[in-house]
Amino acid sequence: MVNNQKKMYETCMLKNGFFKDNNNTLFNKEWTCYTLSPNRGQGHYWVYFYHNLFSISIMDFCYYEDLILEYEQPHYLSISYYESISGEELKPHKNLSASSLKGHFGNGLYQASYHKEIPIRCIGIVVMPEFYELHLKTKYPKEYADLLQAFLKVDGTKNFPELIFVLKQIKNCHFSGMAAKLYYESKVTEAISLILQNNLEQKKLRPAKQVSQQDLESLATVVFYLDNHLSSELDLNFLTKIACMGRTKLKYTFKKIYQCTIYEYLLQKRIRLAQDLLSNTDLSINQIAQKIGYKKTSSFSEIFRKWTGILPKDYRKISIS
Repeated sequence: MVNNQKKMYETCMLKNGFFKDNNNTLFNKEWTCYTLSPNRGQGHYWVYFYHNLFSISIMDFCYYEDLILEYEQPHYLSISYYESISGEELKPHKNLSASSLKGHFGNGLYQASYHKEIPIRCIGIVVMPEFYELHLKTKYPKEYADLLQAFLKVDGTKNFPELIFVLKQIKNCHFSGMAAKLYYESKVTEAISLILQNNLEQKKLRPAKQVSQQDLESLATVVFYLDNHLSSELDLNFLTKIACMGRTKLKYTFKKIYQCTIYEYLLQKRIRLAQDLLSNTDLSINQIAQKIGYKKTSSFSEIFRKWTGILPKDYRKISIS
């Protein structure tokens, strides 16, 4: 049987400047290590394959130049936790932010842009159809639930400490042999169970509702206002007026459509503007903080670090080096 995920990793790694490094034994012999060529950047990408059922990956690298990543994906589901990242997915456009989880469904061409010199540190799990459609359905025929929506609902989440803890446990484990295989299999199963339970709890709290065309147009008005008032203090009462919605409906509908809260949307926009100003202007960090709505430079610096993994002053040094 062709291992589709192994083929995907191999092709993607070699195409983007990595080489297979059999001398790197940071984890154990069960892992495959790819090292980034010194002329492209520095760091490593480790992958653990369990037949054609699932894989675990640990990234710790950075490129010297901006990278447009592009590769064909077989069908799979994945969950990742970014400790550090600066970039965005393309088509559809979505910012990649540090200290957040990413739920993803692999299907066709994947495109993303990674910013130069910013470390990419991530722990991820990929589960293949042989696992989530065949193995689990056979093992739990009566209780089986579709995992797709459960994985996607986690995308962009920052407040899921139980799942983040499991992923960090995987990263910090250095077992070998049978002990390692049993441990990784148990942690992948644990992560999936947490994602499923999270989905069930969200369904209980928020019954599915259709969003009308009128509500979509109202949300577009809200987004237009946010995009043009990034330095203004978030005023939910004012947003409810321009949306002609109650507060609860506005927050629920916004998250349903944009997959993030209003505050998270505004924060993403502010961080992207700050990155642009840090890279392309001589404005002081204090001036940039004021420009995107922060009265205290220390507050801006802390928020920026949480979303990108580094402080504004370090981001500026790296981006103009």
